[in-house]
Amino acid sequence: MVYTVGEMAKRLGVAPSTLRFYDKEGLLPFVERSEGGIRLFKDADFEWLRIIECLKKTGMPLKDIKEFIMMAMAGDDTIEDRLALIQKQRESVEQKIQELTEIHQVLRFKQWYYETAKTEGTTSVPRSMALEELPEEFREVRKQLRGE
Repeated sequence: MVYTVGEMAKRLGVAPSTLRFYDKEGLLPFVERSEGGIRLFKDADFEWLRIIECLKKTGMPLKDIKEFIMMAMAGDDTIEDRLALIQKQRESVEQKIQELTEIHQVLRFKQWYYETAKTEGTTSVPRSMALEELPEEFREVRKQLRGE
């Protein structure tokens, strides 16, 4: 089946301008065009587009995504290079996950802190609590926040 930019964009859950932008940036060399220059998306292009979206969401620069696509289109001689690119990006994502996990823990602590302050009517209560009085899951966070 053949899809227009709008149809494929809807199928992907992105704006048509996103696909036009990808094309302008050279990320869609696999997409065929009609004699009039209209992009003709096929079912097989959906997987390519999902990979582009995935890599973009990981924070991979567009130039690296383009490089990955060009390597993939070049064939099996680029498997090792593609693997290296994916491994590097996976490591970057794992680092971001760790950072976000730490941020999430701080936010959970601050939520508990302000819920406690609201119940007590003052921030002095949670602020002055001894470390042993805090829920165990937040003790390390408070120590880190206070530079202890």
